[in-house]
Amino acid sequence: MSKTLKSGEHKAVPLSTSNLATTLAPAKELWSSSRDKAVRLRMENSGPGSETPMTIHQMFLETVEWCGDKPALVSKTDGRWVTLTWREYYEECRTAAKSFLKLGLERFHGVGILGFNSPEWFISDVGCIFAGGLATGIYTTNSPEACQYVAANCEADVLVVENQKQLDKILKLPHLKAIIQYKGELQQKAPFLYTWAEFMKLGEDVSNEQLNAVIDSLRSNECCSLIYTSGTTGNPKGVMLSHDNISWTARTVFKMINENYGEEVLVSYLPLSHVAAQMIDIWGCMSLGGTIYFADPDALKGSLVNTLKEVRPTGFLGVPRVWEKMQEKMKAAGSKASPLKKRLADWAKSVGLQYNYSVMNGENAVPWGFMLSNNLVFKRVRAGLGLDRCTFCCTGAAPITKDTLEYFMSLNIPVKELYGMSESSGPHTVSINQYRIGSCGKVMPGCKTKLDHPDEDGNGEICFWGRHVFMGYLNMPDKTVEALDEDGWLHSGDLGKHDKDDFLYITGRIKELIITAGGENIPPVPIEDAVKTEVPIISNAMLIGDKLKFLSMMLTLKCEMDDNGEPTDDLSPEVLDFCQQHGVKSTKVSEVLANKEPAIYKAIQEGMERVNARSTSNAQKVQKWIVLGRDFSVVGGELGPTLKLRRPVVVKMYQDEINELYTAAAEQQ
Repeated sequence: MSKTLKSGEHKAVPLSTSNLATTLAPAKELWSSSRDKAVRLRMENSGPGSETPMTIHQMFLETVEWCGDKPALVSKTDGRWVTLTWREYYEECRTAAKSFLKLGLERFHGVGILGFNSPEWFISDVGCIFAGGLATGIYTTNSPEACQYVAANCEADVLVVENQKQLDKILKLPHLKAIIQYKGELQQKAPFLYTWAEFMKLGEDVSNEQLNAVIDSLRSNECCSLIYTSGTTGNPKGVMLSHDNISWTARTVFKMINENYGEEVLVSYLPLSHVAAQMIDIWGCMSLGGTIYFADPDALKGSLVNTLKEVRPTGFLGVPRVWEKMQEKMKAAGSKASPLKKRLADWAKSVGLQYNYSVMNGENAVPWGFMLSNNLVFKRVRAGLGLDRCTFCCTGAAPITKDTLEYFMSLNIPVKELYGMSESSGPHTVSINQYRIGSCGKVMPGCKTKLDHPDEDGNGEICFWGRHVFMGYLNMPDKTVEALDEDGWLHSGDLGKHDKDDFLYITGRIKELIITAGGENIPPVPIEDAVKTEVPIISNAMLIGDKLKFLSMMLTLKCEMDDNGEPTDDLSPEVLDFCQQHGVKSTKVSEVLANKEPAIYKAIQEGMERVNARSTSNAQKVQKWIVLGRDFSVVGGELGPTLKLRRPVVVKMYQDEINELYTAAAEQQ
């Protein structure tokens, strides 16, 4: 295959019946909350958004046709990389689909997948879709109750789990036809329990004709995948995505990144039950015939950078906490450098920031000293992070601070923001070719943004339109109608505004808005970010003040994490450096709190005062704050799977501390 084939040049897909690409299931409504009910697509008459709909199988076949012998999935077994080509991956998915059919997977019933990213995860997901099921990722951090809720809600016939730890959560579930464990040996025997190898042999007597008949009956405006929202309040909602939601979105976004097949190399490490990881790792890579390397399960605990250095991906999506952690590590290493090296690094970073701002503004002015800085500093940093081949570094899934964005810009690693939600199949606005710091980019081709009920500054609720907009929430018509208005626009719950060039800026989240007892509406994130920037020893900051007389803040100090990702009592190197510089003997969080360490408390108070001095009104000033005894984490429950702050959970956990802050203040009045 010639390398210059563009992914936009789509060939007709050979199918066993007449070309299904134009056949859609009959549908009148734009939305559905029933697993088996098709929807009308938001098709444009011409241009972007008018492309012929495709099923997942058709998109996969097209990639196999162009990239059959190119590497698709690469994973480590006993320390060695093992590769599946696109053709082998496709055949494995067919084999898995036959086994699912043999196990009695019913049409539009779920296959729950519970485990860390692996070829088996991908093959289970795609194989389930080929067999007419609903592929359903389940977060590995879920409690047994949450796993059971998802399995029951999607009417899972089969569950695929990674290991004994995940198996234990779902072993006693009724209604399951089978459980498959894809890593390690089974520690118990039962007629419905299978190893991966046993599972893949089950469908040997299912004929190609039988499987092809199921594949040929798939329609691109029907549901094929469920993404469960992390459910910070109440039960998680099952976001129904159609074949077209996935195939159209993947092809639209990735065509903007690279028009050529078979060139992109990515590392899979973020939870695949989350829409961002799934859209990029499984579907984006499929639309481009790229190669996925699987990170180790402890990627987020520190091993990710080793995989990045080994693989040298061409693109990388990091949630904000991943970029922040990289920044912290590099700053800690930098603080140990000689004075001369520090001066060189500071000079190079100032040149890098100047250069990247000029590129961002379309001026492309190369400042004096840039080539030297690039050779002496930037290239080494990029290679040290494994990002030397990266042409796009992205962030999304939670807000990121300007401080972190500028830090990476100064190292000639511009990190570009994406914005969207599970209900928009992942992305809605992207910053790929053009970007602005603090903006999450421009709307994808073929999609539209509307700002509902804008205020005098132009801030309104961000509403989406396009073929990426989901079908509805499974079995939840009321919630579906809340999210989709009668014209079919998806209401995001986020507040935003456009600049004169149509770049979108997120200014707050309606549900997160703090409405004080005095009736002031206050978005918490800008104040929290400002505090973290002013006081770099702070790890997490959470603003409190809903229905209360004044604002207060809960803070955590940066600390070391243990192997399970749980915060320890040991202060991080960055905080220890601060302690040394200020004559503080404490090395543990508990010691800082017990001694109410004056230097640390003074630094926090002074940082708070600097933030307050910039606030637009007295109501936006933080009056009280408290340092908590442990940092937030996924394991602790304060952070969601993509490390987003779960505010209602944190309020519930620390209600006593919050009450104390306000009671003490009331007594002083």
